[in-house]
Amino acid sequence: MRKITPSFWLQRQIPWGLTFALASLLVSCSYSDIPLGSTSLNSRYTEQQPALSGNGRFLALVSNRNGSHQLLVYDLDQQQFIQTPRLNQPETIVESPSLSYTGRYIAYMTSDQGRPVVALYDRATQQSQILTPTYRGWIRNPSISPNGRYVVFESASRGQWDIEVLDRGPDVELDIDNGASVGAPP
Repeated sequence: MRKITPSFWLQRQIPWGLTFALASLLVSCSYSDIPLGSTSLNSRYTEQQPALSGNGRFLALVSNRNGSHQLLVYDLDQQQFIQTPRLNQPETIVESPSLSYTGRYIAYMTSDQGRPVVALYDRATQQSQILTPTYRGWIRNPSISPNGRYVVFESASRGQWDIEVLDRGPDVELDIDNGASVGAPP
């Protein structure tokens, strides 16, 4: 007959206690604490290519949460997605979003008759326009300036990746905070 001593008891119970402690730790760090759903930022679908507005309020991302590849804009203050009518078109892929300071302008990649193009969505007018309709060569990675006047992107028109700067012109309505003074363009 085996005599049960306190050290024998501890040796048998430590693995169970350690297992229970680790399991408790894993449960407390699980994804169940992250809100999931159609109105929350996180979902069970692929979401990628995040871009933050200059003021830190809006987040643009590419998602397939609604069964199609689309660009979504999330208001971090209100903790909800905002409507972007006419931004996502059926059978069109969008990539690489970039936001201006207050998120009024969104520069992104899309396709026009199978060619990659840089497009710009204006949340104030709810209109998209293609900025590079006749551009020859491959383009990628657009980025918009904080005030919305300039869009930069990479191009391969010379057989190598170069940087292009597109000036939308002095008459474009700039994206500035309410009450901010407008100085010389950057």
